[in-house]
Amino acid sequence: MRVLGIETSCDETGVALYDSERGLLADALYSQVAMHAEYGGVVPELASRDHVRKLVPLIREVLAKANLTSKDVDGIAYTEGPGLIGALLVGASVARSLAFAWNVPAVGVHHMEGHLLAPMLADDKPDYPYVALLVSGGHTQLFDVQGLGQYQLLGESLDDAAGEAFDKTAKLMGLGYPGGAVLAKKAEAGRAGVYTFPRPMIDRPNCDFSFSGLKTAALLAWQDSDRSEQAIADIAHAFQLAVVETLVKKCQRALKQTGRKRLVIAGGVSANLELRTQLDIMLKKRSGKAYFPPLKYCTDNGAMIAYAGCQRLLRGEQMDLGISARARWPMVELQ
Repeated sequence: MRVLGIETSCDETGVALYDSERGLLADALYSQVAMHAEYGGVVPELASRDHVRKLVPLIREVLAKANLTSKDVDGIAYTEGPGLIGALLVGASVARSLAFAWNVPAVGVHHMEGHLLAPMLADDKPDYPYVALLVSGGHTQLFDVQGLGQYQLLGESLDDAAGEAFDKTAKLMGLGYPGGAVLAKKAEAGRAGVYTFPRPMIDRPNCDFSFSGLKTAALLAWQDSDRSEQAIADIAHAFQLAVVETLVKKCQRALKQTGRKRLVIAGGVSANLELRTQLDIMLKKRSGKAYFPPLKYCTDNGAMIAYAGCQRLLRGEQMDLGISARARWPMVELQ
């Protein structure tokens, strides 16, 4: 089965074509980061308009890359939610219209399920069951994954997501938007021990997270610093270390509670090299293994939606002609 995947949940327009037998055939991605950087964050109306402008040309580009036509597409998957409602409606409207015109089934995909399944696009794929850490700009959650659609929530952030805390901390130090990746790069030049930030909630016997206090600690350190490049690097180093150690500790607890040996890490923050390194070390000590998406599929993309949609369509799932989009959509509802 060949499935066209469409991702328009926020500020990136992603399109991909996935074949259930041959794997990923082609994909394309357009980022709106440069446009939104001028405003210091995503402007929803501008995001929606840009999706309208770029989506159809990207679909044509992907079909051309795969040397296929619309007649070769067996199904369409699109991000139904969660996300910016206007942006979601662009993808949903185009997907449903094409499915009707091409006479193929369509299915709405949960954005975070797409991230959760993104490691399946790598050569080294995990087997079920496993623990999954979804860590991005909008979500920090731990799930026990027993199979497709079988997700038990183990813990989540009670305030800021990890990626959100990265971006906000970078912004308060004047590193621009989005600043999370810049802050991680600055951390490489930071000196260990200059600053020590709290590891929120690691002493509590659960798998929940909290990063708002850590963000405040970084702000206070920045206000008391000399604002030099070295100060930025030192604060970035201490901040990243606190986030990484907190995530690793909670993952370790989730693995112990479930008895799992496999850990899947997905979402934008899964591209953080320090996090990857420390999770690999922790899993090896437990005789387990960590699985990550390919770096290009850590952030929002059409490939993960095409893959997730393909799995759903292969199970016989499909939607009616109604255009459906959800700004909020808890993953536990996928049961």
